[in-house]
Amino acid sequence: MADILSILLSDSFWAAALRIATPLIFGVLGALLCERSGVLNLGIEGIFVAGAMTGWLAVWMGAPLWLGVLAAALAGAGFGLIHAILTVPLGLSQHVSGLGVTMLATSVAYFTYRTALPDVTSPPRITPFQPLDIPLLSDLPFVGPVLFQQTALTWLALGCVFLVWYVLNRMSLGVALRAVGDNPDAVDAQGLSVYGLRIGAVMAGSALMALGGAFLTMSAFDAFFFGMVNGRGWICIALVIFASWRPGKALLGALLFGAFDAFQVRLQTEVGAMVPGQVFLMAPYILSIIALVVAARGADYPRALLTPWFKGQR
Repeated sequence: MADILSILLSDSFWAAALRIATPLIFGVLGALLCERSGVLNLGIEGIFVAGAMTGWLAVWMGAPLWLGVLAAALAGAGFGLIHAILTVPLGLSQHVSGLGVTMLATSVAYFTYRTALPDVTSPPRITPFQPLDIPLLSDLPFVGPVLFQQTALTWLALGCVFLVWYVLNRMSLGVALRAVGDNPDAVDAQGLSVYGLRIGAVMAGSALMALGGAFLTMSAFDAFFFGMVNGRGWICIALVIFASWRPGKALLGALLFGAFDAFQVRLQTEVGAMVPGQVFLMAPYILSIIALVVAARGADYPRALLTPWFKGQR
């Protein structure tokens, strides 16, 4: 018990939890934007892969790190546009389209990788974002290692939490976006474009999802390899429900999963071979499911979510 408590109180544990949570923060914010507009985006897993590969490949080909981040966001927005066109003006199944985008984005990413590097047996390395070392702040007890020794992309993710909250709650654009996810007929009656709002939200949300993938190759690791996304996109879909479609709770949910994951790694070293390793690997997902079930009861979901809308029809 004392060992577990020492883990939970250590700054290295919470620094790792925030680092693990960073791609989930990007992903859950992206999914939140899409769903707030009434569109479920199950393309998130493939968009993660596309963002990871695109950002890494751009940097490997000589682009600066931030240009790689931009390239990843544009790739995500592109796949988001495909999903939006299929589901918003055409009104096709959001489930089927999203899964199709996941398969398309994943296949395109892997094909591009193999085409660009046909004879490579091990992934080439890049110089990733380095942890920020802010004078004085980095040396603060506990807070310094947890917050002020992260990379710039972690700070970007935290900034996006505030930005999405501000847009949704303090700007007329956010009001319109929330309204189009609840009552698109009322938005249309005000002379606003339901199609435009939904397509824009899906593209912006998909760009954020791709940044989650870019974090993996440009901050957490320094290379792109198959299977690195490892279901993070699907976790983000669940975390949106946990968060009740609110940015602040989305951050909390991502940090909670990050803490579960960081805890199981450290607990394995404490317990050793007494418990099978698979138990530790599945623990974060089981705990996340329990938290999801508890938090999702009575969640105020967007009422027009998954419902196609066509202009002129009632």
